[in-house]
Amino acid sequence: MRAASMYELAMGDSFNRLPLAVRRFHTLVGWHELHGWVYTDAPSTRAARVVALCLGTPRRATNGPFRFELHAAPEAETWIRHFPGQKMTSRIRLDARQLVEHLGPVRLTFDLCAAVSQLKLQLVGLHLFGVRCPLWLLPKVEAEETGQSDRLHFRIQVSLPRIGTVASYRGHLTISEKEPV
Repeated sequence: MRAASMYELAMGDSFNRLPLAVRRFHTLVGWHELHGWVYTDAPSTRAARVVALCLGTPRRATNGPFRFELHAAPEAETWIRHFPGQKMTSRIRLDARQLVEHLGPVRLTFDLCAAVSQLKLQLVGLHLFGVRCPLWLLPKVEAEETGQSDRLHFRIQVSLPRIGTVASYRGHLTISEKEPV
């Protein structure tokens, strides 16, 4: 019997309401290389491009093959996203039923929610270089995953007040139907 994933621990029984491809992805253990397709949008302003550069998020509009490396252990995951022409790495861990993602100098804290046939991540906290960001300055984050057959579909958009859209990408990954849930 396998140990529960960080996502299962964070979501409890609501994890089982997620689409099968989403559950398969979030129960993978070990190293996996997944492939798919991605569309990225450029940051909306010059200031947003500077923030994107600091975070390592996509800085130009592209579409093309997407390679995703996942290093999943019970206590943490490393996500390496290979966008067309750019790589972005983050580390994710569980802290008291919330996911904490480290992306460059930023630490993002998310609540996970099983909405109608999708996983939504709700940003509830942000630290920059260890300093907590006031709630009224939090970026607007739209992050969701859906699934259909053997595909995990994702959509991410991050906007900062007075700066504009910093990161926006969407696409899919193929998840093997052989993976147990």
